[in-house]
Amino acid sequence: MVKYECKQGVPSLDEYKYLCEAVGWKDFMNFEVAEKSLKNSVFGVTVYDHGQIIGMDRIVGDGAIYFYIQDVVIHPDVQGKGIGNEIMNILLAYLQEHAPEKAFIGLFASQGKESFYEKFDFKNYAPNMTGMFRVM
Repeated sequence: MVKYECKQGVPSLDEYKYLCEAVGWKDFMNFEVAEKSLKNSVFGVTVYDHGQIIGMDRIVGDGAIYFYIQDVVIHPDVQGKGIGNEIMNILLAYLQEHAPEKAFIGLFASQGKESFYEKFDFKNYAPNMTGMFRVM
């Protein structure tokens, strides 16, 4: 990822809206409270290309036992270029350092994206759901 800039932190509300709209999540998001949600994140990563946000991901939870990977969003114009892998590696490094033994790491994968998370050792323990989990 030489040409992209990764930063620790969550996106601004405008950046969040931009990415959510770019991937078709606009009708599923409550932007009225999104700013508070972003501020309450445990950890986040944003990715920029020449100052324009192109990716984000964050961890939410209690910061002690339960951690959920939330809002993995890569702009459609740059999907498939390794940005999601880079973000996941940063998040997992954070969890490796900050999550205690036996912490519960969860996520909900978009339909058809399960194999992306499986390569990071997440498994679907409930076949009727798309939720995938990893225990540290």
